[in-house]
Amino acid sequence: MKRIVLLMIMVCAMTVCVFAQGYTVQSVKGRVEQEKGTSRVDVKAGDVLSADTVIHTGVGASLVLKDKDNKTFTVTAARDGKVSELATASSGVRINGNVTKMDTGAVSRTTAQASTASARASEAAGDADIAAE
Repeated sequence: MKRIVLLMIMVCAMTVCVFAQGYTVQSVKGRVEQEKGTSRVDVKAGDVLSADTVIHTGVGASLVLKDKDNKTFTVTAARDGKVSELATASSGVRINGNVTKMDTGAVSRTTAQASTASARASEAAGDADIAAE
């Protein structure tokens, strides 16, 4: 019975090792950090990050990662999240998308005369001068 339990534990451990996705850091530009416990540690080229590693890229920073299939992807600036989520997230840009013509004619639009705060303030200043006279 002990052998069966030990064998099951070993099989489970090997399965986790085989299916664990590792990402190798190819390059880092700017400030990129990973969470380790309760602190953040800088990410450097050559580091291996697991799929569950939470990373933070600063403004103007980027990170190029390579997965086990040698596919590379870039994590852009000001992104936070797990490596696996950022690897599968779309960039929001569609390649070969179609742009349709929009009706921008003035016929269907109406405009209203709305005074702005600066216009009201200048009118109020003029009223104060008139009242002082």
